[in-house]
Amino acid sequence: MGELVTVRAFEGLTGEVLAETRARVAAAAAAPGVGTLVEALRVRLAAVAGGVLAQVNAEVDGRRIRVQEAAAGLGDSIDRVSDALRGRIRAVTGAWAPRPWPGHRAPDSGGPASGGPGGGAVRELRVVRRKEPSLVWCSPAAAARTMDAMDYDIHLFTDPATETDAVVYRVGPTGYRLARTVPAGPPGRRTSPITLSPHGAPRLTEAQAVDRLAGAELPFLFFAHPVSGRGRVLYRRFDGRLGLIAGHA
Repeated sequence: MGELVTVRAFEGLTGEVLAETRARVAAAAAAPGVGTLVEALRVRLAAVAGGVLAQVNAEVDGRRIRVQEAAAGLGDSIDRVSDALRGRIRAVTGAWAPRPWPGHRAPDSGGPASGGPGGGAVRELRVVRRKEPSLVWCSPAAAARTMDAMDYDIHLFTDPATETDAVVYRVGPTGYRLARTVPAGPPGRRTSPITLSPHGAPRLTEAQAVDRLAGAELPFLFFAHPVSGRGRVLYRRFDGRLGLIAGHA
């Protein structure tokens, strides 16, 4: 499978190192056993403050997954992401179970969304990456499963019960919480341990959202566009700058 693994890396790595990375990730993907189809393996190696961030995206039996791990050295980051990949494949091919909370978190590198190091003074915070996906209509329980599979701390989707945008995110005491752009009651059928925020998302401009996230030192912020009411997620990237996820109008 090694030839089917693509690697994108920072400058300075030799072809030998890239080939070893490709082989180790391929071996980790094959480890869970026969009968699991793992495809489209993409590895990204990024130099970050204090070390190396390794991220793997793949499709497992048609379901997208993502794992990412940071370490001081390249070898350690590949070891960690390989272990995480094996565990994630086993998790998504078996019966879903809630992930422990709190637990180890890999820093984010641009997905929706997780905390990274603080961004410093408010004036230094700015949005450097924007995504406008067509949000999936699904139950909060399905959104929670996607959040786990993709290694996110927060996941933006559209809730069919209210026909409005919502998020599930990682927080105590159960590890999962649901928030919507409008206040609403709990989901009708609860198949996962999700608590409910009773408040609708605040309507903020992008500048107001940046100020609120920075002032409260939050890892991410769910808010609504002041005019359209569509849900948005502002989050800190691993480099301390900001990313924005906005539902496609």
